[in-house]
Amino acid sequence: MRGDRYTLTAPTAPSTARLAREFVTATLVAAERRLLIEPARLCVSDTVANVVRHARVPELTVEMTVRAENVVVAVRDDDPGRLPWPRQAVGERGGDGRGLALVRRLSHASGVTWVWDGLDVVGKQVWFELRECAALAV
Repeated sequence: MRGDRYTLTAPTAPSTARLAREFVTATLVAAERRLLIEPARLCVSDTVANVVRHARVPELTVEMTVRAENVVVAVRDDDPGRLPWPRQAVGERGGDGRGLALVRRLSHASGVTWVWDGLDVVGKQVWFELRECAALAV
């Protein structure tokens, strides 16, 4: 279950969400997994935007693992003290606070895992798994 792994490291800047969308698009085109492009772009955009907005780190990493049966995308930051959690949508249009709910809705599975260095927690990854059969239903 190893798969091919691709990595993008970028600063936590507002433009990084666009870079991450282009990265997942290019990776999925190269892997001939075009049905997953739209859900991957939406999910990675929201997870990267959460890191840019809430984590207090200079950079983040987007890691993609492409396997025959699925694609897993993980957005890592090195701020273990600030955990992501679902929030209520804010405002009349509800733009803020829906990111994790959208990721859960569009993905086959999703979650948060700790990043360890020996016995020390050094960061976290918000990840989501996409499968082509689920992409057809979106």
